[in-house]
Amino acid sequence: MSAIVVTGTDTGIGKTVVAAGLAGLLGAAYWKPVQSGLEGETDSQAVARLAQLPPERTLPEAWRLTKPLSPHRAAELEGVTIDPDRLVLPEVDFPLIVEGAGGLMVPLTRKILFIDVFARWQAPVVLCARTALGTINHTLLSIEALRRRDIPLLGVAFIGEAMPDTECTIAGMGEVRVLGRLSLLDPLTPMTLQWAMNTYFDKAAFDEART
Repeated sequence: MSAIVVTGTDTGIGKTVVAAGLAGLLGAAYWKPVQSGLEGETDSQAVARLAQLPPERTLPEAWRLTKPLSPHRAAELEGVTIDPDRLVLPEVDFPLIVEGAGGLMVPLTRKILFIDVFARWQAPVVLCARTALGTINHTLLSIEALRRRDIPLLGVAFIGEAMPDTECTIAGMGEVRVLGRLSLLDPLTPMTLQWAMNTYFDKAAFDEART
């Protein structure tokens, strides 16, 4: 089955929650290639909990780095080097949701960015963007970076309160599909996330990416 990459315009915007929502919506497996920061719940653990994934659908990270820093720096502090050539999409019997680290331009080494790996994979990308002030600039820059590298962009998933003009501006100026918007859920539970994904996202848009 083909993979869908979930990335963001920045770090800490909620792309892990979107990844969990998509894993549940599509009955997918989940893979976080590089995890920086191991204190508390990791992204893989959060997705497994929120999507209620069985163990075989949460794939082990290729690199687990202790410090909550950019992967290249966290790896340097641990005396290891991330080998981008080892980051190959796993073959699984389910749809696969792959979550990057931070934004597109996050460095894996002093020479390689995550977006360079995405370009090699050529898997369709879901770009997560918050609806707060500044998102138009960040999102349009991210769209431009993806297209300059000929990376297929499935669409944008917004996170936060509804901002119709902002969302419309990004869709129009970026010539991009809006896949849906995920409100800040309180409480955030498997049940509320499943409800939000089924209500505000069109599963057919993601099914198209895997055909």
